[in-house]
Amino acid sequence: MSDNDQFVALVLAADRGYQDPVAQYTGAACKAFAPIGGKPMVIRVLDALNSCNQINSVFLCGPPESQLVACQELLQRIENKHINWVRNLDSPARSAAHGLLSVDMQHPVLLTTADHALLTPEIVDYFLKASRNPECDATVGMIRYETVQNKYGNAKRTVIRLRDGNFCGCNLFTFNARGRALVDFWQQAEALRKRPWKLISRVLGWRAVWSYLLGRLTLDQALQQISKKTSVRICPVILPFPEAGIDVDKVEDLLLVKSVLTKTESPHSST
Repeated sequence: MSDNDQFVALVLAADRGYQDPVAQYTGAACKAFAPIGGKPMVIRVLDALNSCNQINSVFLCGPPESQLVACQELLQRIENKHINWVRNLDSPARSAAHGLLSVDMQHPVLLTTADHALLTPEIVDYFLKASRNPECDATVGMIRYETVQNKYGNAKRTVIRLRDGNFCGCNLFTFNARGRALVDFWQQAEALRKRPWKLISRVLGWRAVWSYLLGRLTLDQALQQISKKTSVRICPVILPFPEAGIDVDKVEDLLLVKSVLTKTESPHSST
């Protein structure tokens, strides 16, 4: 695989700092540094990305430079040029747009987040292989809510209920050069992501709202509408891994992730 065929990973690692509930609970300088099994979350994500041979290099957007000293392992990786650190802005979408400016347009980009603590090389590899579709400018990782619920029934997720199923986001996206325009759209939608019907009305119009409320809107229809708005061809990638649908937004998520990793990383667990 040539360098130009490989993805550049961009990881969003900024949050509300010490005001973040996960940071407060763990005493970490920021959520990205919250320890799980003795390892900061952000290091877990970076290790998963670095273990995937489809990724050429990794850019980290955030945490703020003043906080880096609180994670010496991360600081050393940045100083050794193993990770490219980029200053974050005041929102995930604005940070993503800023981070993309540092990545050469010829490279396809994988975007994920530092709180994706259960990310594995297997999940990354599956997603990137499925994203190599010449008919797509951008892909978005999705998971059926039932896939998460069947294994982690108590996990609370934001669910988008559509005619062809109930879906959760996975904080996994890819973009080619044209697909980067989708980040501008994301900035418009950012504040409404926890209120799907309002997001649909603002972005897709009231006809789509009624289709959503009446259970007539499918995932493909929703993405096609966004494609029309943005001129970006968007394709979903439905992931089969329950862990792909779990990130650490709340203390409850942190405790769930810790319990999962305690079982999978136990010396007596099966390999």
